[in-house]
Amino acid sequence: MEDERLAFVDGFIRRHLGSQPQQIEEMLNAVGFETLESLTDATVPKAIQLEQPLDIPAARGEREFLQALRFIADKNKVYRSCIGMGYTHTVTPPVILRNVLENPGWYTQYTPYQAEIAQGRLEALLNFQTMVSDLTGLPLAGASLLDEATAAAEAMSMTMGIASRGRSKFLVADDCHPQTIAVMQTRAGGLGIELVVESVADFDVTDPAIAGVMVQYPTTDGNVCDYENLAKRSHENGVTVVAAADLLSLVLLRSPGEWGADVCVGSAQRFGVPMGLGGPHAAFISTHEKHARKLPGRLIGVSRDSHGKPALRMAIQTREQHIRRDKATSNICTAQALLAIISSFYAAYHGPDGLRKIANRVRRYTGALTVGIERLGHTVIGEGPVFDTIRIKLGRGRTHAARQIADAAHERQINLREYEDGTLGVTLDETVDDALIADLLAAFNFGHFTGFDIHSLLDEFESSVRGELGEFERQDKILEADVFNRYHSETEMLRYIYRLMNRDLSLTHSMIPLGSCTMKLNSTSEMIPVTWPEFGDIHPYAPDIQWRGYTHMFRELERWLCEVTGFDSISLQPNAGAQGEYAGLMVIAAYHAHQTSLNEGSEHRNICLIPSSAHGTNPASAVMAGMKVVSIKCTGDGEIDLQDLASKAEQYADTLAALMITYPSTHGVFEETVQEACDIVHRHGGQVYMDGANMNAQVGLTSPAACGADVCHLNLHKTFCIPHGGGGPGMGPIGVAEHLTPFLPGHPVARPDTAGEFSIGPVSAAPYGSASILAISYVYIAMMGSEGLKKATQLAILNANYMAKRLGEDFDILYTDQQGLVAHEFIVDCRPFEKSTGIKIDDIAKRLMDYGFHGPTMSWPVPGTLMIEPTESESKAELDRFCDAMLSIRDEIRQVESGELPGDDNPLVHSPHTAECVTADDWGHAYPRSQAAWPLPYLKDSKFWPAVGRIDNTYGDRNLVCTCGSVDEYEQ
Repeated sequence: MEDERLAFVDGFIRRHLGSQPQQIEEMLNAVGFETLESLTDATVPKAIQLEQPLDIPAARGEREFLQALRFIADKNKVYRSCIGMGYTHTVTPPVILRNVLENPGWYTQYTPYQAEIAQGRLEALLNFQTMVSDLTGLPLAGASLLDEATAAAEAMSMTMGIASRGRSKFLVADDCHPQTIAVMQTRAGGLGIELVVESVADFDVTDPAIAGVMVQYPTTDGNVCDYENLAKRSHENGVTVVAAADLLSLVLLRSPGEWGADVCVGSAQRFGVPMGLGGPHAAFISTHEKHARKLPGRLIGVSRDSHGKPALRMAIQTREQHIRRDKATSNICTAQALLAIISSFYAAYHGPDGLRKIANRVRRYTGALTVGIERLGHTVIGEGPVFDTIRIKLGRGRTHAARQIADAAHERQINLREYEDGTLGVTLDETVDDALIADLLAAFNFGHFTGFDIHSLLDEFESSVRGELGEFERQDKILEADVFNRYHSETEMLRYIYRLMNRDLSLTHSMIPLGSCTMKLNSTSEMIPVTWPEFGDIHPYAPDIQWRGYTHMFRELERWLCEVTGFDSISLQPNAGAQGEYAGLMVIAAYHAHQTSLNEGSEHRNICLIPSSAHGTNPASAVMAGMKVVSIKCTGDGEIDLQDLASKAEQYADTLAALMITYPSTHGVFEETVQEACDIVHRHGGQVYMDGANMNAQVGLTSPAACGADVCHLNLHKTFCIPHGGGGPGMGPIGVAEHLTPFLPGHPVARPDTAGEFSIGPVSAAPYGSASILAISYVYIAMMGSEGLKKATQLAILNANYMAKRLGEDFDILYTDQQGLVAHEFIVDCRPFEKSTGIKIDDIAKRLMDYGFHGPTMSWPVPGTLMIEPTESESKAELDRFCDAMLSIRDEIRQVESGELPGDDNPLVHSPHTAECVTADDWGHAYPRSQAAWPLPYLKDSKFWPAVGRIDNTYGDRNLVCTCGSVDEYEQ
């Protein structure tokens, strides 16, 4: 046992947990318990409680562990990776690195569902959409997807929705990135799409079964091809054309929209976002406006507020999964907002002229290298223009030449792309310089310095046929919006970054009490390693000997997550929560298919039972995995109706694949019958999938395995502290029981160690998903240790019960257990207010902005309610401040109920109140300005002003504008 006299002063547990011992004691007294142990013992059903503490090392101090992590990071070797395949080195401008990527004002924001207090990041995302739309030549772009391969899979699904009935075939060019093809194959298998991989020359678009085709522009090995005729023939036959494009190349090349692509996808990684062994990076997708309702993910649009001013919001698709469920067009829930924002600032900082200089520099160096390579007697494959990538057929005269050259490159700390046929690939990027070209030429000269003058090589290239882009050269102007032509000095960019940041409420201002979203502390110590070059500058397909530090971290993190879940194995590949759901269900589907193959005559299992209260992504993920959704009723107290579950399990006994549950339930209660529910499904041959959204109430007290589940995904951006980043990144690794381990995801380029004998295909572009942010959860677990993790869970449960107790006298708490307790979140019923006054939950959520708070989760899982989750990292003082705000709003509702305030002119229906509104010469409301702006005393000390008034959502959807112009244009 640690000697308290020698304990670290910078112990992390007390810094992560918001309340000190005295405040914890006060809250325990308020809810009627003496200790945290007695509270959680009463809350968590006895049958599923863990008997032993988690087998995780003791907590470590912040300074001590960061020093240890530096030693681990040093095992990673940062080579100059010229592998390409959609990943390149890039330079994150320091003003963006320090003030966005490393700034909690940007990375702790929530998804902009409450648009009035999210205008800054919405503008940055609109800039991203505009950048993508301009460069791809298509008028409508989304606000980011997970990675290029996932975006391509989404585009493939999108073409099925666009196509006429009976079309279920998709053609993909064999010179697309291999990881993209593999992810598409995984997705096609679940959806029943016939995916054909072949040469573009073999595409027969007259086949009436074809819905779409996809090409890479430029190809994975660097060829710039003319697809205009293919696009024309495809359109004549009702076939949708998808282009996977390199964003920087589009600065110089004709846009896909110009030559006929209907959809364009790709990655914005090289616009200022480090490689990070694969992520996180913002993928992009763009299309024509007529396909707006088919577009997956998020779309930012321009609308107007209650004062007629321009205002931004998420348009059309917002919470589509929760509304359409199994009929949703996609299960995408998390985007890559933070990374899209970084890329948008990168484009704004460089502007069109700066981007042209970067693109031309890359292209010229590639041309000079091409000339030098050919001088050495090798052949650069292809006759067209080059941009940044070449594929080299080696000259004759030496055996094992490719291996010798690759080894010579490694001696110079350079990674090349090695093809199976003995050819080699080189991709250059904005970090290229004379020294790299000299080293590359030396490598291709079998380790001997060439002495070539790079400037003469460039002269020769520019005077050659390849030195001209010709018909491929872009003629139209790009990035003409004001934002891309104004902020090119660091002073201007710095002020713009902070001007936008100050329009957004984040965890730097107040608690964000969103039920099921777990907006907890993202500590500085956890975030520091993310931007270390040893983690950030590693290519996902670099030889694994170069990322031994990552390997060390993966193995420990996998072991810890196995201990937390009680499962046998973990796959770290899924790079979002919804991707984890999908991966888990695909593993279950593969397991059943394998069992069917072993037992001839058994039926195909494809029925997925899902409670009516489930997250909307659950049924959408089940459909993507090839399953048919059957709904299970919930009882009046919010629990799974076991009688209905047993009946449906019996009805579908021969075809039952899985049950999807969330625990604690989506109603915020630990159900006593969870093991019984799992047993029912197992008796009828099914598997149990547990949605890990509520793991914040399980860690150290119980586990998915103890409950009886077979699979669980973990939202690392919830329970394990990866920040939400304004709507992404996230990570959704899956844990599985031993019998499912052989089916964990694989990868065609770099097979992860956890891939099983019968592994499903990849679900993410990189073998370890968004690997760089796994360091955040790794540091969190290490600094909390077994004791700290358990105490965090206990305090999360205490905080929720304390708040429910305080609010329970004035609001109806919808669901509690038999002792009147809740789990880590609870639901406040606001439906009576609408009946008595016309006040809706939207009015309460908007009014909370005037009090400096983000509203809780609205109308889910029960319409007309608010779901509140405080998390363990909020102090009692902050919990009380939020409760005071809610109670003050309740008093305002009473004023309306009593007639003291009119129903159509009160602080709730006119909220939020902007500074411009409150300070206007004309007021004219039935309540004073002071009540509008400063309803409680603390607001006079610190006031967050919403940037705009209440936004008109309907107007925004009817007048869809999803790219940026000037404010004057919007007002006109």
